[in-house]
Amino acid sequence: MLRSLVGSEMCIRDSILHSEEMATHQQGPGVLNYTNRKPYGVVGLISPWNLPLYLATWKIAPAIAFGNTCVIKPSEMSPATAQMLGDIFIKAKLPPGVVNIVHGLGAECGQPLVEHRDIPIISFTGGTSTGVHLSKTAAPAMKKLSLELGGKNANIIFEDSDINETVDATLRSSFANQGEICLCGSRILVQRSIYDRWLCAFVAKTRKLYIGAPTDPKSFMGALISKQHLEKVRGYIELAKTEGGVVETGGDTPSTLPKANEGGYFLRPTIITGLDANARCCQEEIFGPVVTVIPFDTEEEAVKIANGVSYGLAASIWTKDGRRANRVALALDTGYVWINCWLIRDLRCPFGGTKASGLGREGGKYAEDFYTDVKTICSKL
Repeated sequence: MLRSLVGSEMCIRDSILHSEEMATHQQGPGVLNYTNRKPYGVVGLISPWNLPLYLATWKIAPAIAFGNTCVIKPSEMSPATAQMLGDIFIKAKLPPGVVNIVHGLGAECGQPLVEHRDIPIISFTGGTSTGVHLSKTAAPAMKKLSLELGGKNANIIFEDSDINETVDATLRSSFANQGEICLCGSRILVQRSIYDRWLCAFVAKTRKLYIGAPTDPKSFMGALISKQHLEKVRGYIELAKTEGGVVETGGDTPSTLPKANEGGYFLRPTIITGLDANARCCQEEIFGPVVTVIPFDTEEEAVKIANGVSYGLAASIWTKDGRRANRVALALDTGYVWINCWLIRDLRCPFGGTKASGLGREGGKYAEDFYTDVKTICSKL
């Protein structure tokens, strides 16, 4: 795969100069307008800890395919896969200097990368607060930014959907990778007419999930990234109780952990009910195996609750009514919407968020727009 990527680099770069957008335009007798794209040179890439290999390659591949070199800073919390990827690049004989991997803390490595005067564009995936700080740093230098930030995604389940199907899908969208995915649906909105039946089935199946070592085939969830993060997530569970929430299941350490994993950063998947949609646990990104379940009566109410947060990354809609699905999808203030599915991605499609979930889009043609600069040339013949 890597050899194919490197071998096709020149073909992709050539296509930049000869795509349909580059068609000439005659402007009266003797005047010709045409456009040209070129790579920026060196691009800065900063990837997060939660999906380290996937999100690093999501940035590296288009950056170098469109003719740039890159400096990537992986998270200090999960640096191993980036180092392994670097070793693979060396074995694949990628020319030295095309991909440069820098390890270290954000203040020591990320900050100088963003500040560097010879790096005109930055692609960052991570927390919203860090994205805000990065924006303030990059703005005075007029750097081009792509920011994929946090989310508080709604999973909207209408009464005509199949309960078993939506419960099984919601188990994945809530607790995959311990809920440490920006696209996880942490707010489950269920139409009131099926709320009790749906919640009963969801709680029952959640209680059966096995939590253990990632190397154990039985494990549905592993440990959270760190002790500090585990304490943060537990803090939100305690906060939910003070806000009037009811912990239907989870919120504690699994009792079935193997001896070798005792003392690890494990947490049972947690379902909370009884909260107002404006409660902090329904508004702030928790980024762990914790979801809130909220009833709604009408389509309009569901949209209002879904849009009633500062984030706007993604959402899922579950209904057999195609017109309703598309109507709701258009009304949601998010960058990505799934209808009757979750986490099906076509990397040719644009990806990014609105509001506090980010700035810009990457993927497909949008990656070309981000990683290249376009110039218009007008020539009098």
